[in-house]
Amino acid sequence: MLMKVAVIGSGNGALAVAFDWAQHGHTVSMSNDPAFSHHIDPVGQAGGITATGDLSGFAKIAYAGTDAERALDGAELILAVGPAFATETIARTAAPFLTRGQAIIVCPTSCAGSAAFKATAGIDITNTDYTVGETSTLPYAVRTTGPAEINFFKKIDGGFYVAGLPRSGTDRLYDILLEVYPFVEKAGSIFQTTLQNGNPVIHPAVTLLNAARIEQTAGDFEFYWEGVTPAVGDLMQAVDKERLAIGQALGVDVIPEPTLGVMQGYNSADNYTTGYSTAPGFKGIKAQDSLDNRYLTEDVGYTMIFLTDLAERIGVPTPVMNGIIDISGVLLHRNFRHEAARTLAGTQLDRFTPAELTAL
Repeated sequence: MLMKVAVIGSGNGALAVAFDWAQHGHTVSMSNDPAFSHHIDPVGQAGGITATGDLSGFAKIAYAGTDAERALDGAELILAVGPAFATETIARTAAPFLTRGQAIIVCPTSCAGSAAFKATAGIDITNTDYTVGETSTLPYAVRTTGPAEINFFKKIDGGFYVAGLPRSGTDRLYDILLEVYPFVEKAGSIFQTTLQNGNPVIHPAVTLLNAARIEQTAGDFEFYWEGVTPAVGDLMQAVDKERLAIGQALGVDVIPEPTLGVMQGYNSADNYTTGYSTAPGFKGIKAQDSLDNRYLTEDVGYTMIFLTDLAERIGVPTPVMNGIIDISGVLLHRNFRHEAARTLAGTQLDRFTPAELTAL
């Protein structure tokens, strides 16, 4: 069934999502905060998005600009696409124009993105007037190559999960996503989608153990193909063990990160070293040009802060994640714990007992 779709956001992921849904015949509108008009206005001026790579062609976008009311008018599906630090801004932008019955998907969750959206939009976490949920990851490896232009390195083949908040909304969101993402699977809860996000396993470890190289070269090397060595793999594996332990305590199945990478078509092997350093889905992706990058500010400052807060609530030790939080704070001269960008309290989840969390 063709729908009116609103994509809120204008970064790499938002452009990719808008392109793919438009290519599937849906009427797609886009909006973002005026602060990012330089990203979204070129789409409106071009009348759409041009893509190369794994997906290619031109996709017409019905509207692209900073008028959220216009973009959301009549939308049956809202896709909130952006990094963790954009979720609250997106929710504030959308909140005045939401109508009952809409489906709203935070893609990717980053860390309890659906709960953060509800909390910011003033929607109780158990409210079902809107079907709000999240996906475990962005289903693309994509980069912007120019104004209204993107290159798809990869559209994943599997390992893509969706969950509603509460879980009663999962079936509806699954049915909606199935046409564009036939590989989508239902997650047990938003804790499965949140924990299945592999970014905090990969990005901080590679970044921290390549810190000198990033500073010396301004990121002039391949992040995965050159940045992952056995020592880096060991640190990734240690983080992953803690992530899996959190999932086990919450009663959700979390797939080890390299195993998931093989399922998605990124990784070449099911291990923490050559699985990444020879991964076809990551070839050509350069490192960031600075340590002050979302690989630390988001994946540590938001996701690891949230995961360690959750782990403490349910009694799971996370010494490796805690160490990464501390070291990242030293390097960036920030106190991520004090900033508390994403926590149980900030997402309305602090009011639930561990047993209630598992049933949410």
